[in-house]
Amino acid sequence: MEVVMRKRSLLLLTASTVVFLGLFFFSSSRNPRANAQSANNALNANSPGCPCPTPTVEPAKIPEVITLGQDAKLGQITFNHVKHNGGAYNIVQGQKIACISCHHTAQPNSEVVKNPPLKTSWPADRTTTLTQELFDKDPKAAGVAACRECHAREGMTPKLIPAIPEIKHESSTVMIKMTNMTAFHRACTSCHAEVRKTNPLSKGPIQTQCTMCHKKAA
Repeated sequence: MEVVMRKRSLLLLTASTVVFLGLFFFSSSRNPRANAQSANNALNANSPGCPCPTPTVEPAKIPEVITLGQDAKLGQITFNHVKHNGGAYNIVQGQKIACISCHHTAQPNSEVVKNPPLKTSWPADRTTTLTQELFDKDPKAAGVAACRECHAREGMTPKLIPAIPEIKHESSTVMIKMTNMTAFHRACTSCHAEVRKTNPLSKGPIQTQCTMCHKKAA
């Protein structure tokens, strides 16, 4: 008799469990959104600082100051990008320095070839010329390459082109490899020389005034 009672109790317990599980899953299937919300609430409750804010991506901005030549023997250069492209410094009075004066690859190839020895346009099929307005509208589509991506250091391979570009010396047949250092010096000193021609009172450094740009750390 005792054995029969135990079997009946076991059957009743099993039946109750089946009914409970059936009701639970039936309820869950009828309201999946509430279940998902409950799961999220449980997850957030276990995560410090939640509910977590949606991450935001800051739009690209033209840098105000760029540090160049960090390993230079004479010291690094603090290049004020804002003053050079914002109008504070200029070659012709009253005119801003064009972006392509430095970023010379950021123009169509049809324009590049008009200014030898320049010969590279990037991207190669570009149809736009880099301007402040173009960059502000869509920084990614502006196509701005960092100088070092073409003018790599001596012994290194550029990122965007197969090899460091070379140009013929202006007064001889010697080929000049336009490494990072060479390209910077030629670009900067030639521009500063032009400034002295248009504005003799300019305080901009010339080729022999190295330490006006290069500053050793204190």
